[in-house]
Amino acid sequence: MTEPATAADIGLTVAESTPRPPELTRAPQGAPNVLVILLDDTGFAQLGCFGADIATPNFDRLAAGGLSYNRFHVTALCSPTRAALLTGRNHHAVGMGFLSDMTMGFPGYTARIPPSAAMLPRILRDAGWGTMAIGKWHLAPRGERSSAGPFTLWPTGVGFERYYGVLHGGANCWAPNLVRDQHYISPPAHFDDGYHLSADLADQAIAHITDQKHAAPDKPFFCYYAEVATHAPHHVTPEWVEPYRGMFDDGWDRWRERAFERQLASGIAPEGTTLTERPSWVQPWDGLDADARRLFARMHEVYAGFLTHTDAQIGRIIDHLEAIGELDNTVVVLCSDNGASAEGGHVGSVNEHRFTKGLPESVAANLEWLDELGGPRTYNHYAWGWAWAGNTPFRLWKRYAWLGGTRTPLVVHWPAGIAAQGEVRTQFCHAIDLAPTVLELCGVVAPESVDGVAQTPIHGASLSATFDDANAPSPRTEQYFEVQGSRAMFLDGWKATTDHVAQAHGDEVAMMEGSRSFDDDTWALFRLDDDFSEARDLAADHPEKLAELEAAWWEAAKRYGVLPLDDGYAGRMPAIYPPAYPPPAQARYRPGAGRVADEVMPVLVRGFTIDAAAKVGTGGAEGILWAMGDWTSGLALYGLDGSLVLGLCLSGDQFRLATPTVPPGSTTLGCRYQPTSPASSIVELLVDGETTARMELDRTFPNSWQNGGTGLVIGHDTGFPVNDDYQPPFPWTGVISHIDITTPSAAPPDPGQIARESLNAD
Repeated sequence: MTEPATAADIGLTVAESTPRPPELTRAPQGAPNVLVILLDDTGFAQLGCFGADIATPNFDRLAAGGLSYNRFHVTALCSPTRAALLTGRNHHAVGMGFLSDMTMGFPGYTARIPPSAAMLPRILRDAGWGTMAIGKWHLAPRGERSSAGPFTLWPTGVGFERYYGVLHGGANCWAPNLVRDQHYISPPAHFDDGYHLSADLADQAIAHITDQKHAAPDKPFFCYYAEVATHAPHHVTPEWVEPYRGMFDDGWDRWRERAFERQLASGIAPEGTTLTERPSWVQPWDGLDADARRLFARMHEVYAGFLTHTDAQIGRIIDHLEAIGELDNTVVVLCSDNGASAEGGHVGSVNEHRFTKGLPESVAANLEWLDELGGPRTYNHYAWGWAWAGNTPFRLWKRYAWLGGTRTPLVVHWPAGIAAQGEVRTQFCHAIDLAPTVLELCGVVAPESVDGVAQTPIHGASLSATFDDANAPSPRTEQYFEVQGSRAMFLDGWKATTDHVAQAHGDEVAMMEGSRSFDDDTWALFRLDDDFSEARDLAADHPEKLAELEAAWWEAAKRYGVLPLDDGYAGRMPAIYPPAYPPPAQARYRPGAGRVADEVMPVLVRGFTIDAAAKVGTGGAEGILWAMGDWTSGLALYGLDGSLVLGLCLSGDQFRLATPTVPPGSTTLGCRYQPTSPASSIVELLVDGETTARMELDRTFPNSWQNGGTGLVIGHDTGFPVNDDYQPPFPWTGVISHIDITTPSAAPPDPGQIARESLNAD
C-alpha cells in the first residue's frame, strides 16, 4: 500500500516535493462479472430444465451450459431468503426472521439487517466492482420506504451504487410503484403503449451494464437482478398466453406426473425417487366440476405465459452479455426465493386484495373474469393445486419448511470457470452459501470490519469445489429451517420436519391437516440421501435419530435468534414497533410534490375526514382532487360534470357516491369515512363541511389499498383509474390549495391487516 504523504515529503514548491498519490481500488485482473438472477415464487418443477413443459429456453440454455443443483435450499419466504443470499448468514441472525413489513422488537425479527452483516454488494463495491440492483428489494422496513427515507436500508444504502425497481414485496406489472436510486418515479410508459415491468427491468439492466462497460471496460460488475415475476399478480399480454391454450386441461394431477417423468429422465430427480401423494386438501382434478376445471386451467395458462415472458426478458440480458463479449466471464446464478405460492387459495383469485380483507373467493365469481385474467383489471393468482404441482415431487409450498417450500432450482453458468456443461450437482446447499461462493470466485476475502463495525462470521460455505468435481462433499452438513412456525432440521443427510400449519391463510387454517399448536407439533423424519422427495417418514423406526435432530434444531434456534416462535398474526401484534416517525393523526399535503406513501400517511382504516381546500373552475367541478390505488383496490375524490364524486373500489367491487352540482368558487370539498362495526361502515361526501351524500357499506376499508404499495396523489391520477368514470391523469381544472387529513388518533395500523398484506406481497 502506498504510504500517505508526510510533512517530510512536502517542500516549498512542487519541484521540491515528493508526490505520493493515494492507492485506488481496482478489482483483480480478469476478475469475473457477477449476475445473480432471483426469481420470485417459482417452484422446483416450473422451469423447463427442472421438469416443466412451460417454455423457458433461456433458463434452459444456462442450465445446458452450466450446472443445475437439485438439492439447493432457501428459507421458504421472500425477505428472509434475500437477506440470507446477500449476507451469507442465516436469516434470523440478521433480523429477517419474517418479512421486512413486520418490524418486531426481538433480535431475530427486527426487519433491519445490522451493520455487522455487510452485504455482498458492499464487499464487492469496496473491492472494485461496479454494483447495481434491479427489481424487487423487500429488505427495507415498513415506515422507511417513503421519500423521507431513511435510505440506509434501501439498495443504495447497503452497497449498490445504482438501483431501479420496487421496494415492496410485490407490484402491479402494468403500473408499478417504481424507484430509481433514492426517489420514486413514474413508469416510463403506460400499459396502452406496451409497458410491462419485466421488460422495463431488463431494459434497465442492459442500460446499466452498458453504461459501465462504456466508461470502464475492464471494471467488473455485480448485478443483482431480482425479478418480481413469477409472484402474483400474474400479469401478461394474451399473445404470451395463447400458445398454452388447452395445454393444461387435464389438470394438475396429470401435469405433476408428467413433470416427474421428465425430472427422472433428465436426472433432476434421481432414480428411485418417490412422487409424494396428493394431500387431502388439494382436490383431485377429476373431482372438479367443468366450471372449476375451465377456470383453473386458464389460470395456469396465464401463469405459464407469464413465466415464458419472464424468461424472454432475462434472455435479452444474456444475449446482450454475449453480444458485448462478457458472457464467458460472467458468473450467472439463477435461483428462486421460495417454492411456488399457494396464496391464491383452493379456488385461486382474480384479485388478491380480497385475501388482504379476508373476503371469500368462488369459482362462479372468478369465472366472470376468465377473459380478463392477466390483464390490467385483475390482480390474479392461480389455485393452489398448481402450486402443489409446481413443486413436484415434493410436499407443500411457499411458507413451509417442507421441501416444497425450501428446495428450488439453482443454476450456475460460467464458461470461463466451469468446464462441465449440462450436468446435475447433488450436494446439499443453501442460499447462505451463495455469497461466500461469489466472494471466492471473485478472489475477495470477506472483511473482518466494515466502517469500524466488527463483522459477524458468514454462516455459509463456498460451492466452488463442486464445479469440477461432481462427487465433492457438500459444503455443509447442517442447516436449520423456520418460517412462520414451520420448522425443520437437516443434519448429516437426515431431515426432521414438523407438521405445523401456519395460522395465517384462511384456506390453510380451514382445510390443511396438521398441528395448530407448537406443543402438539409432530416431527417426521426422512433420510434425504435415500429419499430425495421427503416421502418416507422414518420417525417410528429411528426415534433416537429424531430426538437428535429435534435437539439440534433447538440448539440452532438459540444460536441464531429464532425464538420466540409465532405462526400467525396475534402473537406479533404486541411486538411490532413503530418507525422513528410514525404516521400522524392529522396531516396537510399540497399539490406539486410526488406521491405520499400510504405507510407514512395518517392511518385511515379506523376512520377519517379528507378535505380539499379547492377552487372550482368556471366550467364546474371537473378532475381529480386526490386519488389512491386503482380499479383493483383504491379510492378517488373527483369532479365530474359539475358533481363531486367518490369512486371506491374495495378489492375489485365498485361503489360510487355523488353529490348534486357543486357551485363555482372557493370551497372545501371532502369525504368522511366511519366504520360502524368490523364488517360495516358509512361514507359521506362533504361540501363546505355539510353532508351532501351518504352511503352505507357492508364492509370496511383496508389498511393499505395496494399490496405493492401506493400513496396519495393530488390534483391528478396516475396509472389506472379507480373506475371507468375517467382516465388518468384527469387533472383538476380549478385550483387546489391543500388537502387536510384528520383521523381519530395516531394509533398504529392493524398488525393483522399488515401481516395479510405482507404475505400477499412477499
